[in-house]
Amino acid sequence: MAISEEQVRHVALLARLALTDEQVANLGDELNSILGHIDTIQNLDLEGVEPTAHPLETVNSIRSDVVKPCLSRELALKNAPDTDGTAFVIPQIVGPGGGDA
Repeated sequence: MAISEEQVRHVALLARLALTDEQVANLGDELNSILGHIDTIQNLDLEGVEPTAHPLETVNSIRSDVVKPCLSRELALKNAPDTDGTAFVIPQIVGPGGGDA
């Protein structure tokens, strides 16, 4: 199945892309090449081949969840530009609810 220039322009419109005539032609060629590869894959005899999510067995490499000492509040806030003594103070980034911010 070949992709027409009209289909390339339609997809570009949906993606909100402004393409030149040269880009439309190049993209059409590239998409047709991709579809050719997909046709090749679809024609493979996969009888007896089990579907997989990964070609190789995956192993989880997560470390053990071990409780360790953390920073004290005073040390964590030591270099902060502004604190209230218990937390970081940052500028308000959203307005109060219910109106335009």
